[in-house]
Amino acid sequence: MKQGHARHQKHDDHHGHEELFRRRFFICLALSFPVLLLDPAIQNLLGFRLHFYGSDWLVAAFSSTVFALGGTPFLKMAVPELRKRQPGMMTLISLAISIAFSYSLYAQAAVLSHGFFWELVTLVDVMLLGHWMEIRSIRQASGALQELAKLLPDQAEVVQPDGSTELVSISNLRKGNVVLVRPGTTIPADGVVIDGESSVNEALITGESKPVRKKKGDRVIGGSINGDGSLRIKVYAIGDDTVVAGIMRLVEQAQRSKSSTQLLADRAAGWLFYVAIITGLITFFYWAYFHESLSYALMRTVTVLVIACPHALGLAVPLVVAITTALGAQNGLLIRNRHALEDARHINTVAFDKTGTLTEGRFVVVDFAVVPDFDEKEALALAAGLQYDSEHPIAKAIKEYVISRNIKPLVIYGFTALKGRGVKGFYGDRELYIGGNQLLKSIKVKLEPKLQTFMDEAGKNAWTAVFLVVNRRAVAGFAVADAVRPESKVAVNSLHQMGIKVAMLTGDNRQVAEAVAQNLKIDVVFAELLPEEKVEAIKELQKSGEKVAMVGDGINDAPALIQADVGIAIGAGTDVAIESADIVLVKNNPNDVVKLIRLGQASYRKMVQNLWWAAGYNIFAIPAAAGVFHPFGVVLSPAVGALLMSLSTVIVALNAQLLRRVKL
Repeated sequence: MKQGHARHQKHDDHHGHEELFRRRFFICLALSFPVLLLDPAIQNLLGFRLHFYGSDWLVAAFSSTVFALGGTPFLKMAVPELRKRQPGMMTLISLAISIAFSYSLYAQAAVLSHGFFWELVTLVDVMLLGHWMEIRSIRQASGALQELAKLLPDQAEVVQPDGSTELVSISNLRKGNVVLVRPGTTIPADGVVIDGESSVNEALITGESKPVRKKKGDRVIGGSINGDGSLRIKVYAIGDDTVVAGIMRLVEQAQRSKSSTQLLADRAAGWLFYVAIITGLITFFYWAYFHESLSYALMRTVTVLVIACPHALGLAVPLVVAITTALGAQNGLLIRNRHALEDARHINTVAFDKTGTLTEGRFVVVDFAVVPDFDEKEALALAAGLQYDSEHPIAKAIKEYVISRNIKPLVIYGFTALKGRGVKGFYGDRELYIGGNQLLKSIKVKLEPKLQTFMDEAGKNAWTAVFLVVNRRAVAGFAVADAVRPESKVAVNSLHQMGIKVAMLTGDNRQVAEAVAQNLKIDVVFAELLPEEKVEAIKELQKSGEKVAMVGDGINDAPALIQADVGIAIGAGTDVAIESADIVLVKNNPNDVVKLIRLGQASYRKMVQNLWWAAGYNIFAIPAAAGVFHPFGVVLSPAVGALLMSLSTVIVALNAQLLRRVKL
């Protein structure tokens, strides 16, 4: 779990930066009070007088300490910007406080004027507070990643060959180990249930609020919480191969990647730097010439630099990204590519793979019929007994159907598989068969009217019909089909309500595909496709001007996922499909595509709102800082400029937090 340790370390470092700025803010705030109390301008404002020998130099000493302690972090952060020749917010902050500090010391030493020490210390205080709040906001927004890191327990209870158990460290778990998971404890690794039955809470991993029932043969995810029963689980993934580790990698990847909106914000911050420098120079020379006061000209220049600082612009998009990524992870949406999430708002066609995506990828009994004079329960018990030893998907579907109706299969002997036709067996003196039309022809059995109607109806719906034959008489019929997920119909309806067209891509025959499409009210069907033909289907949709999202789960979907404008993989799909996708749905739920599109739309709205506010307030603020409104009595001091700049940062942060209220 080396990567997990590294992530914890990274989180600790981030938290350390937050603590550094918090501590320096409070120390500098305490040191600023004497500066404010001893400044004549503040004394005149509050109506008192306090002056003693050396008080001016005491103010300079306290201000120098504030500059050294509170200003140094900004100076250090400006160095990389200058090295990369990409001056930004830290360069502006550093320039502003350095000019203010240098001039004030010079004025103090030369006894030219009072300087503006109190403006300097309040400026540094506000900048420290703003940066502390920024780091705090991003850490909180990224909290989902840290929560994932905490999911796995420290120890696991490994079952020994003699049946006893031993507590071992998670780092010592190996693939193939069998672990005992007691009620209410956390599952230590990804695995398969080999004994026991329980409800498992996977909410923190998949976003599914309802506990999922697990039994023998079901997969479980490390980090999920066991419910009311004991489970014995065979471990098949540990360390960086687990679902939790994979989710953490994807979340980190998404938070590191930059969207096109972020790139725009970065360019805007660069432009704003040069606007501030040019405006600052014009302001300085104008007021130095007309006002004939170097102190006033410098004050106006410093205010311009502070006001124009793109702090809010730098926070506008990254904070939305952090919250969006965390919100997505909490809802089972893992964003590998930020561009894809932005593109999701333009999607007007969603193309679904059929098998394993819209359908469950397994056969289920969708209809059943029995001739009038034969007992229904007996027919079901005979059918399940005859299929009991078969591993054929249709046989499994019939067994599950019978068992779900609480009917016990009868014991059949003489089981024989009839290649390509069905199976044969005996119950007492009765000869039994189960099979489809080929079986009926081979043993020359004709269907009675009720079962003939049943078979015709199954054909219309592209279902597979098999029949139970007792002593050369067909007595019952089972219609078997790849089960359509209940969520699929909800997903298609929701997409239609959003004005989005739905297409289906499948390698199945057209009759089966059309039946599923009719059931779900799908707009466009591409059937009998080879993998490379799925790519051509996506291209065909794109050529007609459609922005296409492709949703799939298999190896044969990977090329189409890459071709689509947005590739979306079902989380339980193959590694190849997931690696080819821009976004991964942790749950096998097509309706999460709707959540994804809504999240993309909400995320983009917040980015645009934040960019407008972060850059737009400068339209008024920079002229005001330069003194354009001086004739009307509107003059901004550096401290007020810092307050306005920090206020814009707070507004941007609060607006981003409103994303959490979006209903997906």
